[in-house]
This record gives sequence, C-alpha cells and structure tokens, in this order.
Amino acid sequence: MEARARAVLKEIYHAAIHAVQPALLLKKKLKISDSTLLVEGTQGQRRFSLTGNVYVAGVGKGVDLTAPFWGAFFENRFQGGMLLARERSFKGRAERISIAVGDHPLPGERSLAGTERCLDLLRSAGPKDWVVFFLMGGASSLLVKPAPGLTLEDKRTVTDLLLKSGMDISEMNCIRKHLSGVKAGGILRHAYPARVVTLAISDVPGDDPAVIGSAPSFHDPTTYRDAWNILRRYHLLNRTPPRARDYLLRGVRGKIPETLKPGSVLSGQSPLVLLANNREALAAAKHKAESLGFKATILTAELSGDNETRARELCSFLKQVKNGPGKYRRPHCFLLGGETTVRVRGKGMGGRNQEFALVSALELTGCAGLSILSAGSDGSDGPTSAAGAFADGRTISRARALGLDPYRALGNNDSYNFFSRLGELFCPGPTGTNVLDFKIVLLY
Repeated sequence: MEARARAVLKEIYHAAIHAVQPALLLKKKLKISDSTLLVEGTQGQRRFSLTGNVYVAGVGKGVDLTAPFWGAFFENRFQGGMLLARERSFKGRAERISIAVGDHPLPGERSLAGTERCLDLLRSAGPKDWVVFFLMGGASSLLVKPAPGLTLEDKRTVTDLLLKSGMDISEMNCIRKHLSGVKAGGILRHAYPARVVTLAISDVPGDDPAVIGSAPSFHDPTTYRDAWNILRRYHLLNRTPPRARDYLLRGVRGKIPETLKPGSVLSGQSPLVLLANNREALAAAKHKAESLGFKATILTAELSGDNETRARELCSFLKQVKNGPGKYRRPHCFLLGGETTVRVRGKGMGGRNQEFALVSALELTGCAGLSILSAGSDGSDGPTSAAGAFADGRTISRARALGLDPYRALGNNDSYNFFSRLGELFCPGPTGTNVLDFKIVLLY
C-alpha cells in the first residue's frame, strides 16, 4: 500500500481511539456539585445524590488507566476501588485502588481470582453507600464466576465454542449470562444493600445495556430457554460440556431461579449511564479526515452480520461510487463501525478484521484509488497480535508475486499469516479502550 494512504488511515484510526479513552471521558463527563454526581451520558445528563461512601469496581480492557481518577474525583467519599483489566497499562500507583489482570478472550484462573477480589470490595459497601461500576468491553471474559456446580473449564469450553460459532454478541452473551454467578445482574446482588450506578462504554452494536459485558449490573430479558434454543440452532448442544448443558436444562424446567429480570427492585434502583460508543469514535474520525482534506461520510455505526457478506457489500458500494456519476466528492473518506461475525472452519490464524480486509482485497482487485483499514478499536483482532489489516486494489497482485494464495488463506481462516507475509498487518498494540471495530476507506 502507498505509504501516504497508510499514514492517513492510521491518523484517522488514532483520532477515533483518542476520543473514547476512558480516563479522558471520565474527566469530561463527570462532575460533582455539592453532594450530587452529574454524569453526561449519550442520552443527556443524569444526577445522583451521593450518600455515604463511594466504592468503585471497574472491569474491561483499559479500565486500569482510570486508576488515578477515582480518588482525586470523589476525595473524602472514596473508600476504595478494584479494577480488573485485560493487561496492565497503567504503571503507577493510585491511592486505595487495586488492579488485577484477567484472561481474554477465554476466561482463566486470573479472571476468577480478579472477580473474587471485586466481590470482596462490594461486600464492604453498606446500605447508605454507592458503588460506581465502570464497565468496558472485554468484561464477559474478565468477570467470571461459574454458576453453582459448574467449573472454570466448563466456562472456557463453552466460550470457545461460542467464539467460533458465528453467532452474534447478543446470542453469545445470552448463553454466558445463564451460566454465570455474576453476569445478568449478579453484581447488583453481590453489592446489595448498597446502591449501584453503572457507567458504561459500549462495545456492542446497538448499545443494548442487557448485552454490554453480559450485563453484570443490569437486568436480563432473556431466559434459559433462549440460551438452550440458541445452542440448538447452532448445533452445539452435543458439544456443550455435560454439566453446562444439564444446568441450562434445569433452568428450562424451572428448577433454578432465572436471571435478574426487568421490573425487579434491584434493577429499578440501579441506573446505567452510557458514556460513549462507536458512533462517538466515528464522529472524531470524521473530524480528523476532514482536517486532512477529505470529505467524510459515516455510513453506519451498527455494522453486523456475516463478515464476508458485509465485506462484499461494502466493496460493491465502493466500486459503484468509484465508477458512478460523482455523488461523493473526492478525496473522500467513508467510515463504518460495528462488529461482524465469522464462523471458524479452518485451523489458521486471524480475526474478523483481518478476514474482512482479505475479502475486500479480493473484491477490489485492480481497483485503483481505494484503500481500506479494517481494525479493532481495542488494538487486537482474534487471538493475534494485530488489530487488523490494510488492503487496496494491488494487495492480491502483490500477494501472488510472493506465492501467496488468498483463497486458500480465506478458506483456512489464515488471514494473519497472509497479511504478515505481505507486511500489511496493523499492530498498534493495546489502545486502552474498546468500542467495536472500524472500517476506514479512502477514495482518491
């Protein structure tokens, strides 16, 4: 890819990332006036009268970067905090804040231990106290407490099946919620009798609070039967660990309590405020593109569905624009956000963004004047060190000159090794946030 195009794509990506940095968002959107907490959410301002002490529990990718904020903000009200992150990026020390590192994308022993430390903190809060629960992407794997009778290995096996199945995040989280002791409102139960306010950065299409992080501090409209039917629809029941399958079946038969439901007392007194989402990041990307001399259009912030299908649809649109009457003035930047799904059939290495770039490269073969970056906002893509990959009209010809077979790579889900050989991987490292994926397209 032309060096200039690559540099521009990177600049636009990093502008989007900067706009949704958690520590920056908290400083910008939280204020205290007298004893009232003011929170500026995506749906307007919310006000909470603070009584008693304040405790903070945070879970997600990059949540540790908020460590210095809480004590300085809540001052004498602040009694302590526990932050459970994917990796530790914050290297300093913060007063009365503990930081633990969990496992992702599969839950592990570190996730289990970190979750118990979070629950220990919640048990310290009394009936007049507030718990601020800060929720970011990655929480479903980081915050883990198997339902009674299940093991961590059961949870790991189920999660691995779900991630490779091609189901969307709401379907996956429906199942995860019904095999957990902390998801689907579990945090509210553990924090009771303290009041809980959740501050969330959305990593799901549509920003449904019942889906974000598997709703640890929110109600759950889904049921055990829903979870059972999803596994059956994807032909996974026979591959589900027996203990997990039997647990769900007991739920279907009404032998164990359902998850926290809408209208419950706990849910009613535990508000959730959305601080930021993919659309906010895309708005910053649009502003950056325009400052670089591009006209810019946000096509969608809710891209979802089958990865390959969506890549082909986007490329069909781009070719029409390129060869059409000129509705979009050049140079132009098109922006899309969301999260597509991939059904893993091969044994290669990659992620949905790298695979999206590979399909796009095939579809745009020979098309000059188009460059694409498909990348995860968290700096990772599948179980790889890359966030995504670059592609343009010459990607496939360069690949064939190196003896690479793009169709074989696609069939084996081996986009990582394909783009690694080409030198077209995008590897920014952990970004400290997570608001789904970005597709950034330049039309010259």
